[in-house]
Amino acid sequence: MRSWWLSEAGDGDGEPQAGAALEGSHRAEVCIVGGGFTGLWTALRIKEHAPQTEVALVEADICGGGPSGRNGGFALSFWHHFAALDHACGSVEALRLARASCDAIDEIGAFCEEHGIDAHYRHDGWLWTATNAAQVGAWNSTIADISSHGEEPFVAVEPAELVERTGSSSHIAGVFEATAATIQPALLARNLLRVARERGVRVFEGSPMLALERSTPLVVRTAGGDVTADRVVLAINAWSGQVRELRRAFVVVSSDIAITDPVPDALQNSGWRDGSCISDSRLMVNYYRTTRDGRIALGKGGGRLAYGTRIDSSFSGRSPVEADLAARLRLLYPFTAAVPVTASWTGPIDRTVDGLPFFTALGRPDLVCGAGYSGNGVGPSVLGGRILASMALGLDDEWARCGLVRRPPRGMPGEPARYVGGNIVRNAVGRKERAEDDGRPVSAADRALAGLAPAGLVPLD
Repeated sequence: MRSWWLSEAGDGDGEPQAGAALEGSHRAEVCIVGGGFTGLWTALRIKEHAPQTEVALVEADICGGGPSGRNGGFALSFWHHFAALDHACGSVEALRLARASCDAIDEIGAFCEEHGIDAHYRHDGWLWTATNAAQVGAWNSTIADISSHGEEPFVAVEPAELVERTGSSSHIAGVFEATAATIQPALLARNLLRVARERGVRVFEGSPMLALERSTPLVVRTAGGDVTADRVVLAINAWSGQVRELRRAFVVVSSDIAITDPVPDALQNSGWRDGSCISDSRLMVNYYRTTRDGRIALGKGGGRLAYGTRIDSSFSGRSPVEADLAARLRLLYPFTAAVPVTASWTGPIDRTVDGLPFFTALGRPDLVCGAGYSGNGVGPSVLGGRILASMALGLDDEWARCGLVRRPPRGMPGEPARYVGGNIVRNAVGRKERAEDDGRPVSAADRALAGLAPAGLVPLD
């Protein structure tokens, strides 16, 4: 079962049709493994820098079949992760990357306009809210940190205005960040594929990488053939755990989404009339947005943990927590009580300790990778494509030298400690957040354990 986004982006039979699989032996200057946003943006940037470069892209499923076609469609900047950026690469570079991440959101809109792509792009901003007393002010330290560097991307929203703009009295406090946008992610992914093909990128879908031979030149092997390449870019994100150097760089957790039947009149009456992104301020974040035809899509992060970053069938198909998503939606928007859930789905997220992506060479300059978007990949993957293209081409520019080109973050234990400990922490987070919703005290043990969780959409203190 595909996400609703991929079904909508389909070719008339419910899902996009896969292109040709890799068969036989091929030669390329650059081989990209992974056909999501990162891989496709990388291919396009390489073609911009060096149009004659022979680029092959190998995708296990269909392009956009992974998180790029399943996410909530929030194109967010890095501003909410500014403290982590500052810690990772210093304030000067953090400011540059945060500003660049805002430009990347504009760039998505400009790219769609240039190439006639109707990806339902709406540049209506993000409301970072509190839905219980414990969440109020979750953004204060972030705003203070950014303000100390002379920037003010967040604007306070008075409670009455917040209720009016979100259409829900559940939102008791919040701030607004104007640079964010919403998109239909599968439509963007499939059209990035179209443009990449038009620019001469050879794309092979339905071709999982079975082996990477670290010879000179490198060889990517699939069941049907192989690509020999001077340089290889690994853009497989949550599946990067199969690479030995990255097995402890992140933890894989599920994110789940449900989408309703259209309710345009009810949305109009509620006051939620634009395409703004909305999220609350819990670690296992609830995030929601509307669609062009008046549906509500609500997602929740911090779900099931993968053992050893192995992504099995539980990370695909209908969401196992659809009932919980529907219940949360009814709490936020009581008018949805009688509105059917059209579809739900689940998918894997690669979460690093600091919530930021990383880009690195794997022991040699001709083998590079990027991963760790931690649920915020739609906008930052535009930058990721620039970074990986510059690294793959051996350029000495602001992207190849940027602060996110770094060693993979450490801090994740090996198995089985990661899985067992991760579930203990996850359960503590759940208890903490249920207590906060109910206005009950949080136990000292749960608070301490929750503090061990990796950063998500909303950074930890």
